[in-house]
Amino acid sequence: MTIHQTSLRRRGFLVSGAAVAGGFSLGFHIPFGDGAAHAQTVKELNAWVVIHPDDKVVIRIARSEMGQGTLTGLCQLVAEELECDWNKVAWEYPTPGENVARNRVWKNFSTGGSRGIRESNQYVREGGAMAREMLIAAAAAQFKVPAAELTAANSVITHKASGKTVTYGTVAAAAAQLEPPKEVKLKDPKDWKIAGKPIKRLDTLDKVTGKQIYGIDLTLPGMLVATVRACPVIGGKLKSFDAAKVEKMPGVKKVVAIDGNAVVVVADTYWNARTALAALPTDWDIGDLGKVSSETITQMLTEGLIAPEAFVGNKVGDAKAAIDGAAKKVEAIYSFPYQHHVTMEPMNATARVTADKCEVWCGTQNGEAALAAASEASGLPVAKCDVFKQLLGGGFGRRGRSDYVRQAVLVAKEMPGTPVKLIWSREEDMTHCQYHPVTMAKMTGGLDAQGNLVGLQIRISGQSILASLLPQNLQNGMDPVMFQGLMASGVEAAYGYNVPNLLIDHAMRNPHITAGFWRGVNTNQNAVYMESFMDELADAAGQDPLAFRMKLLKPKWAAVLKAAADKAGYGKPLPAGHFHGLAQVMGYGSYVAGVAEVSVNADGHLKIHKITAATNCGHVVNPAQIERQVAGSFAYGLSAALYGEITVKNGAVEQTNFDSYNMLRIDEMPMVETVLVPTGDFWGGVGEPTIAVAAPSVLNAIARATGKRVRNLPLMHHELKRGA
Repeated sequence: MTIHQTSLRRRGFLVSGAAVAGGFSLGFHIPFGDGAAHAQTVKELNAWVVIHPDDKVVIRIARSEMGQGTLTGLCQLVAEELECDWNKVAWEYPTPGENVARNRVWKNFSTGGSRGIRESNQYVREGGAMAREMLIAAAAAQFKVPAAELTAANSVITHKASGKTVTYGTVAAAAAQLEPPKEVKLKDPKDWKIAGKPIKRLDTLDKVTGKQIYGIDLTLPGMLVATVRACPVIGGKLKSFDAAKVEKMPGVKKVVAIDGNAVVVVADTYWNARTALAALPTDWDIGDLGKVSSETITQMLTEGLIAPEAFVGNKVGDAKAAIDGAAKKVEAIYSFPYQHHVTMEPMNATARVTADKCEVWCGTQNGEAALAAASEASGLPVAKCDVFKQLLGGGFGRRGRSDYVRQAVLVAKEMPGTPVKLIWSREEDMTHCQYHPVTMAKMTGGLDAQGNLVGLQIRISGQSILASLLPQNLQNGMDPVMFQGLMASGVEAAYGYNVPNLLIDHAMRNPHITAGFWRGVNTNQNAVYMESFMDELADAAGQDPLAFRMKLLKPKWAAVLKAAADKAGYGKPLPAGHFHGLAQVMGYGSYVAGVAEVSVNADGHLKIHKITAATNCGHVVNPAQIERQVAGSFAYGLSAALYGEITVKNGAVEQTNFDSYNMLRIDEMPMVETVLVPTGDFWGGVGEPTIAVAAPSVLNAIARATGKRVRNLPLMHHELKRGA
């Protein structure tokens, strides 16, 4: 990754507008510099909306932008209710410190689980509507007419009876002095003019022209650069290091040990820091963790498949009795490996710590968690800390954790008053991630004489993300997140099949490798297990996979699968050698389905020609963005299905860079066709759900093409030639 350094003067950095640093440009205290007086000349209407005299509209967005489009979608929702001119909209990040100081007026700063729009749509729309009503009230006072006689559209307020008009910028200052309305009526989505439309994203231009600043690009006056090496084995400790060997190397300023398991070199440039770190003699204490390998982890999980004790996540009737009495019994064992997030921008953060202030600049999916990490590491109260969010060069769940923020602050404490940018090397990033958890599943189904599914048991054995990262969220030892897509009920990730006798349980087995929230999380493997096995059951019943599913699926699950199948032409003639496979799941509040079209030639070469995906996310805020999200989901999900695998040897992760962790190439990317079937009765996510149907739809198509059932990912390990 090429690192473009952009130098910004201190005042310019903090006051230059939202698109750069995430610091406030309007109506807030500026930490330092002569921009503070200018900033106070424009007042906010409320926490979400600021309007300049020239009619420029600044919308504040608390959620993080990492390529998923949340930024533009939320701005559309605010602008829709505000009735402003979209061509004059800009945006900025508030800071989590300001959020805390203002009693969390922006509410949740976390961006994960496809929650950015689906959980904040109501209050951001209210923010736009309240600002609109305040502007109308100010105009009514100026015109000396009742507010009910005024209308607002495209940043202009009109009094139809007199023909008078006034722009938002003209009355914004007066509106900012008014008491906000207690209640506002939100528009019916059928009347939307900005929301619901395929509007271009607000962040695209700066990205394609190279102007966009990410955390890794940031430069502050007097800044030093650091890089870190933690114990190669996660959970190991730093025994010793010989700083004297590198202290006099070019540019080196300091060698620091942190957290008992890592060592950092601080230098004038990243290259000098990296060069010195590579030359630094270190000794590690890994204990018995060095005995762990992928093979021993597999043994641990295999034992869990038959263990007598397990956490029950979904139970209907008596699955064991139904299967024992069935006319036909079908069994299969599947597995899913550790996988890496592989964000293009490796972990980094810039920190400056003084005796009474801690400031951090970074890309983060959870600004308030980053703020808490900064406070804890600096030893300063939250009120004396803040985090200035940058756009993320990829998140995928990885930047929801704040370990890199903590490290940056610990290092900056060693250099009081000096900004220090800590950059993880690609190798450090690859080997010290929080990985998609490793799991296995034993699938057992029973069919009656007519081919009806009468009993189904799913035993999942594997790692718990909550046990790794949030043990306080376990419920009597159980990790409910393990059952995403398989849950008995709920609006998040419920199971879509009506099976008369069902048992889904989890034997928790936690190796020392840290498990984490990887985009799509547990719906990914659960959809592979469930949807691949549904095809196996359909085969055993002698039925078409679509027809077999449609008999069992609940209405909304069935509707989205049928929409995808109809659009793909499922059941109709395909080109010679082409085959369809399908899958469906509910995840992140949305219903999704995919139909893959593949071929496998005589040499066993797989070609994924097309994937058709249907999505019911309830409401559509930006249809063009959903199409891009779906396509991106398949790029991510197919990368994982084809190549994604982290392996362990002598306790350490073996993959260190893209030469050993491959990604989907552009010539491997299939055509993606998106079908939107919103029902308008709920708000669902769109960033993650579709990932889950990528692998199982392709696996099912491969089975049709070759007669081979692949049950263990990634596909790169499998010979697909018939008869091989």
